[in-house]
Amino acid sequence: MTELLLGGDLPVSRLGLGTMRLTGPGIWGEPRDRSAALQILRHAVELGVNLIDTADAYGPFVSEDIIAEALHPYPEGLVVATKGGLTRQGPDAWQPLGRPEYLRQCVELSLRRLKLERIDLYQLHRVDPQVPLADQVGELATLRAEGKIRHIGLCAVEIEQIEQARELVEIVSVQNIYNLTRQRHRDVMEYCKQESIAFVPFFPLQAGALAKTDGVLQQTAAAHGVAPSQIALAWLLHLSPTTLPIPGTSKVAHLEENLAAAQIKLTETEVADLSSEWSDEP
Repeated sequence: MTELLLGGDLPVSRLGLGTMRLTGPGIWGEPRDRSAALQILRHAVELGVNLIDTADAYGPFVSEDIIAEALHPYPEGLVVATKGGLTRQGPDAWQPLGRPEYLRQCVELSLRRLKLERIDLYQLHRVDPQVPLADQVGELATLRAEGKIRHIGLCAVEIEQIEQARELVEIVSVQNIYNLTRQRHRDVMEYCKQESIAFVPFFPLQAGALAKTDGVLQQTAAAHGVAPSQIALAWLLHLSPTTLPIPGTSKVAHLEENLAAAQIKLTETEVADLSSEWSDEP
């Protein structure tokens, strides 16, 4: 599997594993089958994945606990990326909270749950509109200077916010929702490509698109003899050398299928045709 250098010094596989789905319904509470969640994590690492993406809000706290149980002591080269800045009020309920003292608490508790002395990639889960961005990113920069964070990333941001953050500290990754049916952040993806920032598309697979009985996605999948979901991931990898999808799953078979997408070679025409089928969607 090809790799990408985060911050110029941290090699990660270009298909990571997102762990939001290793929790209960509504990203709340324990998974239905904790042993299956542990198996997914261990098998992903066996297959060459060295980027595990999580957040303190997944569960909350459940995902981080499961990762530590499954993988600690961590194998050399494994990057566990986490996030803070979203609070939970219940299933499918999320509210940003970016006060510096809260973000510091988030980092300290993630370090404890993940059994780490330093988090390789820590991401601001959401920008809190009630707190100046400089205060939020500034606190993460301070924690980086203290040696508790190695690299900093942002989530759900526009180019202007990325540039504001970069005035304070190096930003090595940006996580925005992006998939075949939701391409609104193409400008952010292109900006990240230009600036050598990892663009991490979350929700890289969209069930509605994959359910269509006919269309460019289905035709391309048939031509390559693979599943439409694999083409959707291959398309993301072909968009830019800095794209870094993090598909999540609760099934081993889907994990293996997702990772096999890294071997699919699409032509420039196929990539363009796939992009244009949903180019006007929000």
